[in-house]
Amino acid sequence: SRDPPPAPQELTTVRVQDPRVQNEGSWNSYVDYKIFLHTNSKAFTAKTSCVRRRYREFVWLRRQLQRNAGLVPVPELPGKSTFFVGSTDEFIEKRRQGLQQFLEKVVQNVVLLSDSRLHLFLQSQLSVPDIEACVQGQGTQTVTEAILHYAMSNCGWVQEEEGRP
Repeated sequence: SRDPPPAPQELTTVRVQDPRVQNEGSWNSYVDYKIFLHTNSKAFTAKTSCVRRRYREFVWLRRQLQRNAGLVPVPELPGKSTFFVGSTDEFIEKRRQGLQQFLEKVVQNVVLLSDSRLHLFLQSQLSVPDIEACVQGQGTQTVTEAILHYAMSNCGWVQEEEGRP
């Protein structure tokens, strides 16, 4: 007797890349990072997405996940070091790696994946207050609508990076 073919494994690739300094040279300059996500998991609304987020938004996300995850430990974020020895580029690269490791762990965790704030963070460009409003049903769109709207608006250009001929 032949075994049934194995179910396709659910894979989610998440990359934090392309750090950019916004408002360079001004007192309110900050770095944001591109978050590229590609998945075949049914947990996600869009199979591919690409957003830009800054460290402060990651801090907010982790706090929310912690609040809602009960006893499930939430992965750590890279530290908010103000006394970093070395170049800014080095610091940004270290932080980028830390943010990527954080998200890689988060998207593997079923409990954390059930938090719709995570999905809006990864798959829409809504601001933190708009994510809150959307999750509480006070936005103009549902969580799914917000993600699909964003996916239609600009994610068409996100091609699977390795898959190019």
